[in-house]
Amino acid sequence: MTVRVKGSSAARELAQGIVQLELAVAPETQQKLLDFLALLQKWNKVYNLTAIRQPEQMVSIHLLDSLAVLPHLWQGRWLDAGCGAGLPGLVLALLRPEWSFTLLDSNSKKTSFVQQAVIELGLCNASVHCARVESWQPPVKFDGIISRAFAGISEFTALTRHLLAREGRWVAMKGALQSREAELLPADIEVEKIIPLRVPGMDAERCLVIVKAK
Repeated sequence: MTVRVKGSSAARELAQGIVQLELAVAPETQQKLLDFLALLQKWNKVYNLTAIRQPEQMVSIHLLDSLAVLPHLWQGRWLDAGCGAGLPGLVLALLRPEWSFTLLDSNSKKTSFVQQAVIELGLCNASVHCARVESWQPPVKFDGIISRAFAGISEFTALTRHLLAREGRWVAMKGALQSREAELLPADIEVEKIIPLRVPGMDAERCLVIVKAK
C-alpha cells in the first residue's frame, strides 16, 4: 500500500495548483495523485527514478507540469514516448479515465515502477511496455504521441512516426522552443501551434508544441 500524504503541504500545494490551472479534479483523484507521488518517493530511494527529492518540488515539477497540458489534449489513444517514471502519462490517465494511455520506455527499472503504479492506482486505461520506441510495433496506431524531455522535436517525430495515426498529432512538452528545432523538421512535418504554459510553483519557461504531418 502507498503511504498517504493527505493534509500535508504537498496536498495543499496540489490543491492550490489545480485551482490556478482552472481544472476540475475530484478529491479522490487528487488523493490518487498524492498516492502516486508517495509511491515515486518510495521507489526513488532504490531506483533513482527522478533527481527531484522533495515532495513539494515533485508537486510542481511532476504533477502540475503534467496537469497543465491537459486542456490542450484530445480524446483518443495516447502514447507517452520515453515515459520515464510515468510522466505525464500516469497523471493524464488518472484525470481522463475514458481515454487510453500507453506508456513506453526502454529502461526496465522505470517500466517496472510504472507497471506497479498502474496496479496500485487501479488504472484500467493504462498499459506499460518496455521497448525501444523506434523498433516497437503495436497493432494499432495512436491519435496523439506525447513526450516530456524525451528528445528534440525532429528526433522525437522521426523515432515515432511509424506509431502515429494518419490524423494524429505529436505533442512535445518543452521549456523554451529553440528556433532551430523547427528548422530541422523534414519538409512534410510542421509545427501546428506553440502554446505557452504557466505551471504553478515553477519559474521556468514552459510550452507545449503540437506538430503534425502536412
